[in-house]
Amino acid sequence: MPPAPETLRAPLVVEFPFTRSLGPVQSAFLTGLRERTVLGVRADGGRVLVPPVEYDPETAAELRELVELGTTGTVTTWAWNPEPRTGQPLATPFAWVLVRLDGADTALLHALNAPGPEAVRTGMRVRIRWADERTGAITDIACFEPYESAENHETRAHDGTFDTPVTGIVAPARLDYTYSPGRAQTGYLHALSERRTVGERCPNCTKVYVPPRGACPTCGVATTEHVEVGPRGTVTTYCIVNIKAKNLDIEVPYVYAHIALDGAGLALHGRIGGIPYDQVRMGLRVEPVWSEDGRYPDHYRPTGEPDADYDAYKELL
Repeated sequence: MPPAPETLRAPLVVEFPFTRSLGPVQSAFLTGLRERTVLGVRADGGRVLVPPVEYDPETAAELRELVELGTTGTVTTWAWNPEPRTGQPLATPFAWVLVRLDGADTALLHALNAPGPEAVRTGMRVRIRWADERTGAITDIACFEPYESAENHETRAHDGTFDTPVTGIVAPARLDYTYSPGRAQTGYLHALSERRTVGERCPNCTKVYVPPRGACPTCGVATTEHVEVGPRGTVTTYCIVNIKAKNLDIEVPYVYAHIALDGAGLALHGRIGGIPYDQVRMGLRVEPVWSEDGRYPDHYRPTGEPDADYDAYKELL
């Protein structure tokens, strides 16, 4: 018996842009940062909250009374970051700090530029260092920096009015981690590199799982028997995609389907090509078209066979 393949490991990035519109309070706050102005909001009990919120966290009352705060403040707590990561405010070691800006009753989280942890302490005075280019985002505050001064800023009312206000933001969500597919899916991926699709059969219910999971989720027993399936299969259900995804070089509309490969006990996902999107249908017989490097099916195309009878795949919907 050949030795089991080494379990795969690879860096994986999950990233998508989150787009949201802003209400009057958040719009004023972010537009103010662009104009080097920090705004808070006064809550029902008189406390000034920053970043401002649109509803009182205690009474749920709508809040609209904006006040201008100072650009200096006091560190209330901190933690040293010796190894900054990509996308963090500073590329050199810095401190994460909670800063209570002059005139505020709550603290703002940001980075403090300091030479080392010995230079940071609770109660130290700091000021905002503004970014050279500001767009209406929290990154318009480049960081905080030490600044010896007494607290002397008095809050004053602000109507939140600016020229060309920021009305929406796009916040990228990103997760970087190392992914290991485990024994079962490692074997599955190695088989794909040989243009084969391999699943695992449950010894109890005999269902063949593709991709394999290493265990049967229904019976709760380990699966180790390898079963080659396909390469042809049947479209069980599908959807028409009309919104073009970022960084995906596929013209819309296109079809994404559940495909039950011959011999498999459940359907997997795949794109359908080689046929107009409005001609894809349940029961359509398809076969894989492999990627240029031959590592995985790029999409599935019609085989030209007669459509499968509904009874042949109804249990796989």
